Amino acid sequence: MLNEKVDLYKYFNLSRGSLSGGYLQLYCPAACETLKKKERGCLLVIPGGGYSHISPREGEPVALRFVANGFCAAVLTYSVNAPYPAPLNEACLAVKYLRQNAEALGINPQKICAVGFSAGGHLAGLLATLKEGEAAFGSAKELKPNAVILSYPVVTMENSFAHLGTREIITDGGRVRAELSVDRRVTLDSAPAFIWHTFEDEAVPFENSVLLACGYNACGAPCELHLFEKGRHGLSLCDAETNDFTAADAAATCAGEWVKLSLNWLRTRGIM
Repeated sequence: MLNEKVDLYKYFNLSRGSLSGGYLQLYCPAACETLKKKERGCLLVIPGGGYSHISPREGEPVALRFVANGFCAAVLTYSVNAPYPAPLNEACLAVKYLRQNAEALGINPQKICAVGFSAGGHLAGLLATLKEGEAAFGSAKELKPNAVILSYPVVTMENSFAHLGTREIITDGGRVRAELSVDRRVTLDSAPAFIWHTFEDEAVPFENSVLLACGYNACGAPCELHLFEKGRHGLSLCDAETNDFTAADAAATCAGEWVKLSLNWLRTRGIM
């Protein structure tokens, strides 16, 4: 397996300045000489952390789970405590890198799916709804993933369902709230979305996912929404590898079905 860390700023000959992120950790299965060459789908994993830190539970464990199901994967470490557009620029660079190096990595450049968690789900949602001219590194068509999986995502910046800490950082204390509310950005050209959340999420209310699904439905863009009864915020894979479950948390493991459901969804979209 190719397991390599890429400095996106260095690769694209850009100045990082004072930013902390812009790194991509690759997990690409090696080609087998006795088998026909494979062009795999690729999962760009974007962990959460409220834009103040990067949650490791939502990075490598997720990447390895999807690698075990036949994908290549890459985990993005984006800049934290940095307002828009810095994290989005780095996510765009990650997609551009994967497409430019698709043949060498064994990736089909038209089978790239971003999977984001919480604030990382917000960042993946911005990628899915990328507007022409919003990124300086290429066209929206070139930089937008082919699909997104949004796990308990932060969506709105404008109402009582907003996650205040995330909003404070990404909107720089309140600027550009409307244009960074993902539900308001959806168009027919947005990347298809698989969204999941839990009713018990007290950090990022499930209404965020409902608002986004409604935005997709209103535009006629493809979307699938799953709401699970049990489970706190930040479940990641909903297993013992990514959680310290107690007996009281046992019911939350049902939400772990999101992995199987999303794999089936990717299959129906031709991403696998």
